[in-house]
Amino acid sequence: MDSKFNLLFKHSNNVQPFQMKRKPSPVVFNNGSPPRKRLALNINVNSNNFVSKNKLSIQEQRRKLPIFEKRNKLLELIRRHNTLIILGETGSGKTTQIPQYINSARLQNNGKIAITQPRRVAAISVAMRVAQEIGDSGGVGETVGYTVRFEDVTSPRTKIKYLTDGMLLREAMVDNLLMEYTFVILDEAHERTIHTDVLFGIVKQAQKARAEKKLRPLKILIMSATMDVDHFSEYFNNCQAVYLEGRTYPVNVYYTLTSHEDYQTACVATFFKIHRQAPWDHDVLIFLTGQEEIEAVAQQIRILSRDPDVSGPSVKVCPLYASQPTTQQITVFQPAPENTRKVVIATNVAETSITISGIRFVIDGGMVKARTYHPATGLDMLKVQRISQEQSWQRTGRAGRETEGYCYRIYTRAQYELLQKSTIPEIQRANLSTVVIQLLALGIHAANFDFMDKPPKDCVLAAFEQLKLLGAVESVESSSLTPLGKKMVQFPLDPRFSKIILSAQEYECLEEILTIVALLSGEAIFLNPSSKREQATTSRQKFLSPYGDHITLLNAFRVYRNLGSNSQRSWCHEHYINMRNISYAAQVRTQLLEVCQRLKLPVVSCGNDVEPIRKCLLTGLFMNVAELHKEKQYITLDKRQVVNIHPSSVIHGQQPKFVLFTEVVQTSKCYLRGLTTVESQWLYDIVPDYARSHIRLNKDL
Repeated sequence: MDSKFNLLFKHSNNVQPFQMKRKPSPVVFNNGSPPRKRLALNINVNSNNFVSKNKLSIQEQRRKLPIFEKRNKLLELIRRHNTLIILGETGSGKTTQIPQYINSARLQNNGKIAITQPRRVAAISVAMRVAQEIGDSGGVGETVGYTVRFEDVTSPRTKIKYLTDGMLLREAMVDNLLMEYTFVILDEAHERTIHTDVLFGIVKQAQKARAEKKLRPLKILIMSATMDVDHFSEYFNNCQAVYLEGRTYPVNVYYTLTSHEDYQTACVATFFKIHRQAPWDHDVLIFLTGQEEIEAVAQQIRILSRDPDVSGPSVKVCPLYASQPTTQQITVFQPAPENTRKVVIATNVAETSITISGIRFVIDGGMVKARTYHPATGLDMLKVQRISQEQSWQRTGRAGRETEGYCYRIYTRAQYELLQKSTIPEIQRANLSTVVIQLLALGIHAANFDFMDKPPKDCVLAAFEQLKLLGAVESVESSSLTPLGKKMVQFPLDPRFSKIILSAQEYECLEEILTIVALLSGEAIFLNPSSKREQATTSRQKFLSPYGDHITLLNAFRVYRNLGSNSQRSWCHEHYINMRNISYAAQVRTQLLEVCQRLKLPVVSCGNDVEPIRKCLLTGLFMNVAELHKEKQYITLDKRQVVNIHPSSVIHGQQPKFVLFTEVVQTSKCYLRGLTTVESQWLYDIVPDYARSHIRLNKDL
């Protein structure tokens, strides 16, 4: 493939993120390293002999998987070992086939097989695929089911259950021995999400306890395409590891010759380079960082693909991110029509587990949105940052699932060499309050828990201090929850939001609080396209509240909820509201309401009086309050950090004395998002000790 673009695009230098660049400039690449891996295969990987999966029956596809001929040896190893590490190349079939082999051989006896996934989209899509392979007439939810946050598609007949690691952790809070299962398969273990790391210790402990009590044994399988085998084996009592040769085809890697700050536009230019030259059935996967970025690039590609100056087939654009409704995520896996190229624009949810058929090209923007907690500042920041080399190769491998592929990295070789080798485990960079409260529900103090890699002590201490302030524990040394803490852990939420919901009973505003928390549990509902920002702002004037963003969200949702289902879509379009996100929030609200009903909380409305809502938000988020100072800058009460109101907030430009916030985003400055104005007296009324110490400290600044 040549190293220069010949696109008929004019050059423009003045580009800001999320602005529409009408015709992006060419990006010049050089050929990178040779393909990372060339495996000895029993099949011809010449692309001329490649048979599209669409032309094979499902059972033929299963028989062609590399794992198929090894199934008997693998089952023998599983019978022999209680714990087994399975290192399986991308495309080997481990995620879909191993649970089926175990089920067919009846190794689970009368128990169930749990297969954890770090992300909901993987749990859902793999479950649907396996249900299809089994040929269950009832479809997903019968023999094969899945459970993700706010969605349970299983039945008493379910034997193979795909679920997010967070959901299995919640099940362990009810039954810490996990007696429902005889197999727990921890898939994509290398991702080391915060829930995965906790699950490692929980299932290890459950296996040991069941053996000591002479109960039905629990078998553990740890699976990944890439991991530090020695580290994992040592943690799981020096268990056996087995390597499955997979079907990763060679991927040709290209780096940019110069660095590109505006990587979104560089991704678009690279896509149209491919689009002009590649056959129509060679699909493209672009990695970006989040919904806002993905939707902006998707719109840009849609517009440019219709430009008469741009040659190539029709384009089907498929966004993919974690907070999408399931129905939208599933469309990504459907083939494009004849003579139409599919381009999937995804976050790192597409890095592992899921296989999107037809992908031949990967465009790697080189960035990821990661949340990092800083106990010294008390801020849990969402920051766009460089990926690790490990993530870079995971992304590259997406192009080599079915045949030889190509990966275009929107960064130079020198920039790649400077990337961290591996991603820091989330347990070492996250706010641990959710982990600590979940472990306490299991009767375990986090300081005594058997973590694979221990989190920093100051993060554990900060989590206990936060839970103490929320009333979930009596002290930092507590090994059990207070009655309030036991109620808080019933909600699949950050403890601060659980506290807000439980406090709503006192302020008689549970109806409104459920809506606000549900809206905060997903992506933003308001769309702000750069080309129509003024129109979007004007169309939403009727929702705006002088008290801030949370009441504005509530106002918009109230109108949406009162509409008939036939008019909701057009209303969303007219008011620049993301239909997917607001409908997802409605689903989340229903699930939260069910938890409230179990706890017998009265669902009462405060009507148009918003003061109870603002006070109620303060009961859980009082540590997220900033005060205006003489220099017209805000400083957080908790750790005295200088922060700014994000330009997207409805109170941007105003200067209320105190603001409560739900999110901190770091770019060149620290910006607060999700704001509500509050009064200092409320702090003294709700958390008097905290207010006396922290407000006084800030007055001394």
